[in-house]
Amino acid sequence: MVLPVLVLVVTTLVWGLLVVLAQIQCVDAARAGARAAARQDPEDAVTRVTRETAPDGARVTVTREGEHVRVVVVADPPGLGVLPFRLREEAVAESEETAGAPPAQKGAGS
Repeated sequence: MVLPVLVLVVTTLVWGLLVVLAQIQCVDAARAGARAAARQDPEDAVTRVTRETAPDGARVTVTREGEHVRVVVVADPPGLGVLPFRLREEAVAESEETAGAPPAQKGAGS
């Protein structure tokens, strides 16, 4: 009686760790994508960099809002799909100046 319960507990713990690892992959993927988008990389390159880091089957969305870029990564948790939620992470970065652009002007007193 104890052995099946122990196996169930260990299996649940391992599955929980896999879910946490997938969430960490989503965080890393969103950050990598936001960094690439902030450097003014093309959108297909940003998506490729993000998908390389994200869990398999993750959906990636890249949007630009003025000076900011937003990368959202959404993935299903690992396992049999019995969890009623999805893993989601979002990263926002400020766009960097492109090469050759004139530097921002400072006030007269600086």
